[in-house]
Order: sequence, then structure tokens, then C-alpha cells
Amino acid sequence: MPDHRYPLMINGVPVVEAPEEIDICNAEQLRIVRLEAASRGHATIVVDMTRPRFCDSSGYSVLLAAPPRALAEGGGLRLVIPDGSRVLRIFTMIGLAIFGRELVDV
Repeated sequence: MPDHRYPLMINGVPVVEAPEEIDICNAEQLRIVRLEAASRGHATIVVDMTRPRFCDSSGYSVLLAAPPRALAEGGGLRLVIPDGSRVLRIFTMIGLAIFGRELVDV
């Protein structure tokens, strides 16, 4: 995962690029980058999931844990996941279909 201390900003919204594989080895780094963006006052954070081909349970836990401050401010986490991706398929398979409907398709 690229070390995005200052994530890419698009229209004032931080966009964090996820690595090709999200697992126990790098999920914590993804969480830290998300929390850092939230600590800078950004209520909404976008995670670009166009590259990931694999995501284990530690990765899903990080992705689903929206920072409480962001939720309190009406923001949250937005995922960009292409139709037909393995990650989106697994989100649906593990019972996150409702969450999946809120995902932003590319």
C-alpha cells in the first residue's frame, strides 16, 4: 500500500488508494491512513477499491469501522468498487448486501 500520509484530495474529499491485497499485514496501515484523514477534519473519506483482488476479515473490519466522529458529522466511509470485483462479491456473500448498495461503482 502506498504510504499516503496526505491522501489524494478530490473536491476536498480525501481519497485513499487501497492495495491489491488487504490482509492482516497491511489492514492496520489502511486504518491509520483513514483515521489520520478523519483527524484532519474530513467527515467523509473515500477508499479507492479498484485495485484490491483480495481482502481478508481484518481488511473488512477496517473498512466497515467508520470513525464515530465522521458519522456524527453526517459523513462516513465511501468505497469505490467496480462491478464484478471479487471484493464486492465477497461483501455480498458475507451478508453485507445492504452496505453494498451504498457503494459507489466506477
